[in-house]
Amino acid sequence: MQKIKKTDWDGYKEGTDYQFATPEFLLGHWSAYSFFNDPKHLSFVLARYKFCAKMLQGKDLVIEIGFGDGFGIPIIAKEVKHLVCVDWDKRHIDDCKRRLKHLKNVTFEHIDLNNDYLKIQADAAYSIDVIEHLDPEKENDFYANTCKMLKEDSVLITGTPNVTANQYATERSRVQHINLKSMEELKKITEDRFKFAFMFGMNDEVLHTGYSPMCHYIWSIGAGKKY
Repeated sequence: MQKIKKTDWDGYKEGTDYQFATPEFLLGHWSAYSFFNDPKHLSFVLARYKFCAKMLQGKDLVIEIGFGDGFGIPIIAKEVKHLVCVDWDKRHIDDCKRRLKHLKNVTFEHIDLNNDYLKIQADAAYSIDVIEHLDPEKENDFYANTCKMLKEDSVLITGTPNVTANQYATERSRVQHINLKSMEELKKITEDRFKFAFMFGMNDEVLHTGYSPMCHYIWSIGAGKKY
């Protein structure tokens, strides 16, 4: 029996037709704004979530603090057993519950960590682009409440723009970023609360350990809660 040779069109259809059957997916409001006004910024955000996902791979219970419109939630949810997402803006809660209902291992909680905390004990927590928005006078309360939700042998990942890069920020960022940190300041915040602090820099999608004043974005990983 003569074997029928596949054409390039046959191969293309076999590899793509099922994807056309997938429902279209709407971006959240913040990500949609970036898509229309600064689309390359979305690749930077995805790289930040990819870093956190790699660091937290296999953890049982993880908290995302300040998840916004949930753009990176699916990346983390793919790698951990359960993800609890907390935010102080109820609009984000309602929006993500509707758009991300396909993620069965994710729950959403409306809470302001400046004033309260969830009665859970998580293996890890992370925040991406959050602490720069905090009222400096509430920073200690925010971290105290965060640590109350973490086990003794937990991990806390914090990512934030570097204060040295503020001169290049957009006006929209400058208005909101009222609590920027240097690498040294972020390290101290982490070392005050964790036994170990591992520091990284980031420029666009590239993670590195280079000269900290030239990092646009900075990271700390705290390991082993002190109290």
